[in-house]
Amino acid sequence: MSNVDQNLVESLKALLANGYLLLLKTQNYHWNVTGSHFSSLHALFEEQYNDLFAANDEVAERIRALGVFAPGSYKAFMEYAKVSEETDVPKSMDMVKNLANDHKIMAELAQALIEAGEAANDEVSVDMGVQRKTVHEKTHWMLSSHLE
Repeated sequence: MSNVDQNLVESLKALLANGYLLLLKTQNYHWNVTGSHFSSLHALFEEQYNDLFAANDEVAERIRALGVFAPGSYKAFMEYAKVSEETDVPKSMDMVKNLANDHKIMAELAQALIEAGEAANDEVSVDMGVQRKTVHEKTHWMLSSHLE
């Protein structure tokens, strides 16, 4: 599709790139969480990275459906990075705090996709944005609830 809306494509790419970075961070935390909340956080992080894996595939396929190649390398993802890479193994509640903040970022990126989809009159992308925003806002709330 030669007349695809570039703002829409960039919004989808940003959601994909940051979703992939968040998947890696969440899986890292799943593998390395320790402490008194190990069992519950280990399971929660696994549920979250499985959701992100499926969502990233859907976003990449939406980009392809629009006739554009999806980014698929860390170098490409880093061009869109708002979610920071984790190079340490934080304490369990710092993991929770970091992921809560990242899901807030993801909800904002989903909102940007909704707006870009509306401007491009692309109901499929708007729906995808609404679905992802719903998940990320709920996940942000659930993770933040651990911190009180």
